Amino acid sequence: MSSLDWLSRLLVMIPVSGQLEVRCAYGAPWRVAYERAEPGEMPYHVLLGGSAVLESPDGATQHLDAGDIVLLPHGSQHVLHDGSGARPLPVRTRAVFNVDVSENRGKGERLDMLCGRFLLAPPHDRLMRHYLPAILVVRTSAHDASQQNATSLQLASLVGLMRAESGSYTLGGHAMLNALSAALFALTLRMASESDAADVGLLALAGHPRLAPALTAMFNEPAHAWTLPELAQLCNMSRATLVRHFRDKVGCSANDLLTDIRMTLAANELKKPATSTETVAEVVGYQSLAAFRRAFTQRMGMTPGEWRRTAQAM
Repeated sequence: MSSLDWLSRLLVMIPVSGQLEVRCAYGAPWRVAYERAEPGEMPYHVLLGGSAVLESPDGATQHLDAGDIVLLPHGSQHVLHDGSGARPLPVRTRAVFNVDVSENRGKGERLDMLCGRFLLAPPHDRLMRHYLPAILVVRTSAHDASQQNATSLQLASLVGLMRAESGSYTLGGHAMLNALSAALFALTLRMASESDAADVGLLALAGHPRLAPALTAMFNEPAHAWTLPELAQLCNMSRATLVRHFRDKVGCSANDLLTDIRMTLAANELKKPATSTETVAEVVGYQSLAAFRRAFTQRMGMTPGEWRRTAQAM
């Protein structure tokens, strides 16, 4: 198996597709409430112009500006509004060639925003929810141009393409928008791992350069019986330091992460009718079939056989 960076390997294990659904064009006052998303759906918002206030279920708020990208990996309820507290004006939605447009007749500050969702099949949505924050805000604009890195410039270019495609009647535009949405997911995670956008989880871990070798090793060779001394040696740090960093950055142990990677691969392998459960156990690093069944059931909430039947019925 060729060596890939951890994010590329993750997206091979868990394919994510994108779907752009609506372009919002509002003048203040405006307010939009979003219900909890269905399992396997992660809403996203891209601010092309104007500003907004993001309000989470616990009442916490974040101010958003043009260039900001909001991803909700847990599919949480949330509200976006102009921050004025005024009664929002009614909106109407009209269908255009490639995307619906939701608009009002507000005369205040204008908002231009793309809204859609990323889609992934169960049980992989559980892994994403566990290792990504409930709300992830990535800011691509910088007041000082010298603070922009290569990823932020790439992300800004991608958003520019999405803006152009959503505002024109080009041939194949719908397919292009969905393909660009999938690329948006990968670039947003890359940008988040290079910044302080995530306090805990895989992105926080990836943002710690010294821990990158351990993360890459587990994703590229999940069947290897990795020990803490081996992983610590890869990172050129002590075993105790490695353990502390994993607890601080991810909230779990290296072995917990390795087990989740293995079970994700196992879920993919179990979809293949010709591959026995015994073979799957060996492929993901288990010599004991009983141990594999216990680990899979604990992580996925069903036995390997139950998952295989469920996957074949999809």
